[in-house]
Parts: sequence; structure tokens; C-alpha cells
Amino acid sequence: MKSLICLSLSALALAACQSDQRHAGSQTPSFYASMANAGAVVDAAMARDMIGAYRRNNGLGPLALDPELQAAAQAEADSMAAADKPSSAEAFKRRLSSGGFVAPAANLSAGYHTLAEAFSGWRESPQHNRVLLDPKATRIGIATAYAPNSKYKVYWAMVVAADKS
Repeated sequence: MKSLICLSLSALALAACQSDQRHAGSQTPSFYASMANAGAVVDAAMARDMIGAYRRNNGLGPLALDPELQAAAQAEADSMAAADKPSSAEAFKRRLSSGGFVAPAANLSAGYHTLAEAFSGWRESPQHNRVLLDPKATRIGIATAYAPNSKYKVYWAMVVAADKS
């Protein structure tokens, strides 16, 4: 199973290298682009594809980018950066539920500078990995916020949810 995951991740990394989807016009593939600079924006489509491949290798369905979840993730990342500390995923999930999102789950973290680092860290953490592999999830939103004076520099918010009833 691990070899399949590594193979899929290698294929995604190679695709990122060959893709025209470069971060901010640079030659760095979006998978490896640093979010530790003003104006950096995570490549949500690359994140969806990478997480989707991981889910597929684990027998789960794909995720669709959701504009509402994107907005919620960006607001949460911005809030964490402004407070200079990670938020409570449980509190975030309660707010999402009260806002009408079905079965939300979230990964909130800080300190990862690239999508590759964040994804790797989330897979290695049982709590975060459960969110990546949530069988109810069908939609995703992911965002970062840069805090130049923070020890973390980059705050991440990834949220998944089920389809609305």
C-alpha cells in the first residue's frame, strides 16, 4: 500500500513539475511553492488532486473544490494568522455545522511552508490523517495565510464536508 501511495505522490509531483500551473509565475511547481511570502496563494486544485489520489489509494472517492468551503478556510487561516496561533478545529467545525455544512472536518495547522510539507505532515498525524480520509467527505476547501512576524510564518486551514442534503 505504501508503495502505491509513494507512486501516486511521485506521479503528482512529476505532473506538477511538468504542469503549466506554476506559482505566481515562478518556475517552482505549485506543490513546492513557498507560502511564506506576501501574496502567496495555495494551489487548491493541486491540493484537491493530491488529496484525491491519496483517498483513491485508500478506497475513497474524490473531492470537489467548494467555493463556500474555500471562503471558510481562508477566513479561518486569516484569523489564525491575525491571532498568531492555531485555532481549535473543534470550534471551527461547530461554526461550520451551524452555518449549514454537513459533517465538516478540518485540519488547522501552522509552520508548513509548502503544500508538500503540509500534506506530508497531515498524513503522518493520525488526527489529521482521519480528516484526509474522511469517508463522508465529498467537498474541500484549503487556504493559507502568511504572518511575517510569527514564528510559524504560514497558517493552514483545510476543511472537508459532505454534500448538502
